[in-house]
Amino acid sequence: MNVYLTTGTFDYLKKIEAKYPDEMITLVNQSEALLFHETSGPTVFKQPRRYEAIAASGEIKKEGFAVMNNIPVTEEGRPLFEHLIKKQVPLVEKAEGLAALRFLRPLSSNTYIIMTVWKSEAAFNKWQNSNSFFDLKDKGFGDDGQPKIFESSSYVRKYLISE
Repeated sequence: MNVYLTTGTFDYLKKIEAKYPDEMITLVNQSEALLFHETSGPTVFKQPRRYEAIAASGEIKKEGFAVMNNIPVTEEGRPLFEHLIKKQVPLVEKAEGLAALRFLRPLSSNTYIIMTVWKSEAAFNKWQNSNSFFDLKDKGFGDDGQPKIFESSSYVRKYLISE
């Protein structure tokens, strides 16, 4: 499955989404609006960020709270990173309040995205404070003699999804 992301003004992105309501979802936070396009074919975006969903569960609906962990990975570290994350996906899928998960491999950059969609921000916060919270740094990636797999620091973006 292909995933394409683009940014723009909220009103403009909602107009595009209205033309493709079954394939696109608009996400918004205080600083940006993002259009998420999931399809088996090409996109209508002119300059998208392009990804392949290499692990997916659940349906992304037009409601909820999305968290995107953006993780820049070295070229040499990609196979190891993908292997380690795929092993962790089943643990995250069991989280109470999780609606959907996408593990996105970049096709035109070095930054992977682990996208989780929650029924609410409260559900995400509850999971984040639980013992099963999935945190790459706690797993020791790149430490203790392991190969360096990160290009630079990861960062998180949080969004609301609404009709």
